Amino acid sequence: MSAGKLALVVGGGNGIGAACCEVMHAHGWSIAVADLDEAAAQRTAEAVGGSAFHLDVRSIASIKALADQVESDAGPVDALVVSSAIFQGNVPIEETDEELFDRVMEVNLRGTYHVNRVFGMRMATRGAGAIVNLASVTGQGSTPLNIYGPGKAAIINLSKSFAGEWGGRGVRVNSVSPGVTLVPRIRERKASGDRYPADLDQRMALRRCVEPNEVAEAVEFLASSRASGITGTDLVVDCGWMTGALWGAYLGGLR
Repeated sequence: MSAGKLALVVGGGNGIGAACCEVMHAHGWSIAVADLDEAAAQRTAEAVGGSAFHLDVRSIASIKALADQVESDAGPVDALVVSSAIFQGNVPIEETDEELFDRVMEVNLRGTYHVNRVFGMRMATRGAGAIVNLASVTGQGSTPLNIYGPGKAAIINLSKSFAGEWGGRGVRVNSVSPGVTLVPRIRERKASGDRYPADLDQRMALRRCVEPNEVAEAVEFLASSRASGITGTDLVVDCGWMTGALWGAYLGGLR
């Protein structure tokens, strides 16, 4: 248990971020929820007895203001979880443009970098802290998500880089790479046949997609003292999607 410790979940209003709030609360963490969607942040915070804060990760001034406000209202952040992201459709490279690239990278990569930097520097000054960034299996291979995937690959790398920079000052930095995770938006797309093939579950070694709480449990573990010797690691939570992927090239595939 992590009783008395404060976890700040950026992007905690919905989806995996909200699941992280719920699971970390169940493990004894005090929760601060930051999100661009203030109403969603408030709903999550009320559900876990935590505090809600507004944050626009595109603004460094907003990130710095949040750091001051959270410490003033709730105390120093022991664990930072960065789950804020926007998504990209299966758009051919020829149909992408500078605006789409900049919009995805501004939130997913630039936002993650600066949230890590602002809060991580404070942790390093105190000599303790854990950061867990939400990456993706799309950052580990080739997918149609030709902007989202490279951005997530960069998050894996920046997590490793920050881990090396701050490890000597007591700060651990890791990432978690989920596969297809059944948040409401994904459930709807999976049921409608939009974006995902009908046999998607059969392409996973475990023959199913990931539940949000399974990602959240991995995040909580890496944030907790149970992972005190782990830093600079990316933990894949994908129900064996990457494990099963190459089997499709062989007759019969996964059995």
